[in-house]
Amino acid sequence: MSEPITFRAVVQPGGPSFMPMQVLLVPIEAVAAVGGKVIKRVVVALRGRTVRLGLHPLKSGERYMMLNQALLTELDLRSGDEVTVSISPDPTPNHIDLPEELTEGLSSWPEAEVAFERLTPGTKRALAYHIESAKRPETRSKRIVSVLHQLATGGHPFKQWEG
Repeated sequence: MSEPITFRAVVQPGGPSFMPMQVLLVPIEAVAAVGGKVIKRVVVALRGRTVRLGLHPLKSGERYMMLNQALLTELDLRSGDEVTVSISPDPTPNHIDLPEELTEGLSSWPEAEVAFERLTPGTKRALAYHIESAKRPETRSKRIVSVLHQLATGGHPFKQWEG
């Protein structure tokens, strides 16, 4: 992996209108230093925590990284806070950390596993986040069963999301 690029950024509201989140802008120079437009995913160091995030384009040539509420809470960050950010290209951009229960469910339901493997990395990441974001164990279990059923029966995993 190349040397990380470090810069200062301010946490600010942003992201797509359908998904209001806080974002960090990545300056054009930092984008160029990590590989330019071809780099879509990066490893990010923030306040001692390392996470994998996507770089989303802006017309200005800058990119932005979305920070979900769980990460903001963990790092004690709020809109307006300035933070030191280090980024480097993600050496395994398609890697997804799956919840253990989902991994177990996929391995025990071959039809669901085959369908899951056909999904894009972005859809897999969205499913993992959807499951992990459940606040109650019952909701998490319900989401896993729903996703596995949809996959195994040829449906789209985003359908039938409840809870």
